Amino acid sequence: MKKRQHYWVIASFAFLFFVMLGYVVKFYPEALRPFDTSVQSTIRGDLPQPLTAFFKTITVIGNPSTQAIIAAVAVIVLWLKKWYAEAIYVATNSILAGICIVSLKYIYQRPRPSITHLVYASGNSFPSGHATGTFLIIGSILVICFQRLSSQTAKWTVAILLGLLIFCIALSRIYLGVHYPSDILGGFLLAYAIHNLVFPYYDQLRFKWRFRGKQK
Repeated sequence: MKKRQHYWVIASFAFLFFVMLGYVVKFYPEALRPFDTSVQSTIRGDLPQPLTAFFKTITVIGNPSTQAIIAAVAVIVLWLKKWYAEAIYVATNSILAGICIVSLKYIYQRPRPSITHLVYASGNSFPSGHATGTFLIIGSILVICFQRLSSQTAKWTVAILLGLLIFCIALSRIYLGVHYPSDILGGFLLAYAIHNLVFPYYDQLRFKWRFRGKQK
């Protein structure tokens, strides 16, 4: 119970910071302009072609359809391996990501940046669906790999690779001009809060089912 409360406290603070950022986005967006503009200028630079090609490719992994495929494949594979708690964990985070992204974009209705977009993007800007979804879905897979892999080298290798993937997908949205840096920050805060809210329930369920022999 104490461990669960620890995660709840972290989730509460993350939600609080998200709400605070969302308040500024909704009512005082001009206050974020210096931060967003400076970060955008630093990341985009003179738009070198190799970097543009890289970010155009990697951003596809964070598209809603791709996220749905990754989540579905992960859930099926985990279920077939009889890792039922893990499958439920990925499915729950994926569903919550979708609900939160759609509903919060509607609430905040922040227009996308007026700078040149290098890829097509529709809908509102805050929070970033790419940042929120990849953090929760790929992040869930990262957590499971860290729990299940026996080799420390393998654990940290997977953690670094998946962590870099999440970071690069989020960075691509700023580079490609379809999100403000504050959209990415908001997406990460939201996803981190949801993760800390869900994780203790998943971890407890996983322990109980493995102890009772209900799953591997």
